[in-house]
Amino acid sequence: MPSSPHPAGTAPRRAPTLRQQTVRAMVLLVLLLELEFAAVALLFVLQPMAQRSAQDLAGLMVLSAQTWAELPPQTRPAFERELQAHYRLRLQPGLSPPPDTGLIHGFYIAYLEQALLQRIGHAVYFQRQTDAQGHVWLWTSIPAGGQQIGVGVDHSRIQTQPLRALLWGLLLTLPLAAWLALWWAQRISRPVVAMEQAAATLAQGNTPQRLTLAGPRELVSLAAHFNQMAGRIDALLQARTTLLAGVSHDLRTPLARIRLALELQRMQPTPERLDQIERDVQAMDRLIGDVLQLARGLQAQAPQDIVLLPWLQQRQHTHADWARAQATMLHVDCPADLHAWADTAALQRVVDNFLANAVRYAPGSVELRATAAPQPGWVRIAVLDRGPGIPAGQIDTVFEPFTRLDVARTPGQGAGSGLGLAIARQLAQQHGWPIGLQPREGGGLIAWVDVPQSAASIQT
Repeated sequence: MPSSPHPAGTAPRRAPTLRQQTVRAMVLLVLLLELEFAAVALLFVLQPMAQRSAQDLAGLMVLSAQTWAELPPQTRPAFERELQAHYRLRLQPGLSPPPDTGLIHGFYIAYLEQALLQRIGHAVYFQRQTDAQGHVWLWTSIPAGGQQIGVGVDHSRIQTQPLRALLWGLLLTLPLAAWLALWWAQRISRPVVAMEQAAATLAQGNTPQRLTLAGPRELVSLAAHFNQMAGRIDALLQARTTLLAGVSHDLRTPLARIRLALELQRMQPTPERLDQIERDVQAMDRLIGDVLQLARGLQAQAPQDIVLLPWLQQRQHTHADWARAQATMLHVDCPADLHAWADTAALQRVVDNFLANAVRYAPGSVELRATAAPQPGWVRIAVLDRGPGIPAGQIDTVFEPFTRLDVARTPGQGAGSGLGLAIARQLAQQHGWPIGLQPREGGGLIAWVDVPQSAASIQT
């Protein structure tokens, strides 16, 4: 028996949300960027500036000691006052060199000790002293004029703390970085959360609200695809409901006739009743076949070059017997050099449906025509009749499953399943063919479908 992925008595750990992951990632990214910036500033700006400043201060200290040793004694007090007032340096003759006490002063004093080592040739160290006014001084001894001269540096002169400044800058920018990360995470996660909620609604069998097309291009494209998917699923659910309702409605009539014919057949058998039962069974079989065809659609086949004139003449020959029985004359109008590039089986199903509707509902003269479509590179195949036509407000409706107009229910003209045009539209949409119905000038109807033109007819 497989073991559980979670220890007994413990709840599964919930994965962090997209918002939480984005906030963490952005805060970490800001921290890494600030640390990188601080390291670059320290190595390439602050450190060279500190070393240069230490070199300058070391040179000033050595020069001050040497100058004091060379001045006449009566001018030395004035020189000492000048140093303290303008350069915050003090001089103390005879100061013994301070020993190395291990006192850590920081990077700047280390740079200063190295600079003094380069100038006087031996290591020097600093010691801290506090004067009567409470000022802290750093003292060392520099040889000049055959004696040791103590040089003191005011500690306030070197109180700049770049590392602390960088640390404070890092700490102060953290709240701003967290706020920006939270704002950006909300901006990114909001459409994703809305999409997740819409997908959950769709998974429960409900129709979700369409997503707002806003935000980055990828999210807008994803939302558009989701809206398209939700719309198609909604249409499929509605079509399924219509399909089931239409099948149940249309099967009741022949079933009722069969039941009545069987009862009468038991009482008084006649061959005519058996023929009627057979016709009803055939009608039910056609209806079920049309429903299955609409439910699964034709499997698309590879397109091929079609020479339209002989192909349309073949469609005319196929429907000729039934057309004569309905007192209908079929005519073909097509240039001999016109070619199409299409799935033959699907195109045949669409054109046959147009012809069947024209023969059934508009007996008389029916024309099967092929011409160049208004769109360049396409061919329009149309069936034109002189029947009663379809009201303009109902043209879109007749493409819906199980839609029949009053003309279709006229006794003596036969009754279709109401699925032919729905199947034709499904096939046209599957192959990307424009399809439509429009009134014919002078009366009647034009049913048309546009298919790509073959390269053979384009070259001719």
